[in-house]
Amino acid sequence: MKRGGEQDPAEIFAEWVAPFVAYLAGERRLSPYTLRNYTHGVEQFAVWLKAAGRWRGDLAKITTRDLRDYLIESQRKLGRRTVHNRMSALRAFFKFWMREGAIRTNPATGLVLPKPDRPLPKFMTERQVDQLLAMPTRLLDNGEIEPFVAWRDRLALEILYGGGLRVSELCSLTWGMLDLEQGVARVTGKGNKVRLCPLGQVATAVLRKWRACFAPATGREDPVLVRAGGAPMTPRDVQRMLKRYLALAGLPMDMTPHKLRHSFATHLLDRGADLRLVQDLLGHASLATTQVYTHVTVARLKDIHRKAHPRA
Repeated sequence: MKRGGEQDPAEIFAEWVAPFVAYLAGERRLSPYTLRNYTHGVEQFAVWLKAAGRWRGDLAKITTRDLRDYLIESQRKLGRRTVHNRMSALRAFFKFWMREGAIRTNPATGLVLPKPDRPLPKFMTERQVDQLLAMPTRLLDNGEIEPFVAWRDRLALEILYGGGLRVSELCSLTWGMLDLEQGVARVTGKGNKVRLCPLGQVATAVLRKWRACFAPATGREDPVLVRAGGAPMTPRDVQRMLKRYLALAGLPMDMTPHKLRHSFATHLLDRGADLRLVQDLLGHASLATTQVYTHVTVARLKDIHRKAHPRA
C-alpha cells in the first residue's frame, strides 16, 4: 500500500489512520478517549520513523525490527503504561490493514508488549459518597442553584455511583435504554458489549422525578441528561460539575467520574458481592481487570488489622 513516495510519513499515516479510527468507532464502538489514544499512538510511530530514517515510502515495508527498535527506544523514555498503549494501538492498526488487504504480513505479530503497571484504583469512602451526593440538594435548599440543575446533577451522580457506569456511558443514555419499572439501564459499553445495570432505588426515584418535572423531552431516542438548552451533557460537563461539588463539599479534588465507578465496585466487594457479578456489572471482558478491586479490599482489611489487632 503505497501513497505518496517522498511525502512526509506523518501526512501519509494520517490518511491510513482515518479509516482505522472509523472502524474502531463504528464496529468496536471504542470511546472517544480510546480513539484519541490510538490515533496518537500511530502518529507518534510515524514521527519516529522519520526521525530514525526508517521511512521507506510504503506501509508494507515497515518491519518487525522497526517496531522492536521503536519499542526499545520508547521503553527508555516513557512509562510502561504509555508504551503498552502505544504498541497496542500499532498492533491493532497493522491488524486492521492486513484484514483490509493493504499488507500481506503484520509486522506487529509476535511483539511482546510490556505489561502495564496496574496501580490500585482510588475510591471514595461510603461517607464521602454520601456527602457528595447530598450536595445538589443542599445547594437547592439554600437557593444557590436552580431546581433543573440540582435534580439533573443529583441524577448524574446517583447513576454514576448507583450503576457503576463509565462517564461516556452516562452521557450516552437515552430514555429508551431505561426500564424504570425494573430500575435498570441497558448500556452498550466497550467493544459493543451490552449489559444490564441495576441503578438502585434512590437513582430510580430521582430518575422518575427528573422525567416528570424537568426533562425537556422523553422520547426513546432523547438523551436523559441535558444542558439547560436541551443539548446532551458531555463527559467534560460531568467532570466540571463533579469538581464543583467536590470543592463545595471539601472532598479530595483528585476524584473523577471514573473513581466513582471504582467506588461502586469497591463498596460492592466490601459488602460481600461475588467477583464475577461485579465483573458483569462493570462490563469487564476479563476477570483479571476486575480482580484489581480485590487488592484494594485486601489492602484495607490488612490496614484495619494492623491498626486494631494487638499482635499485628
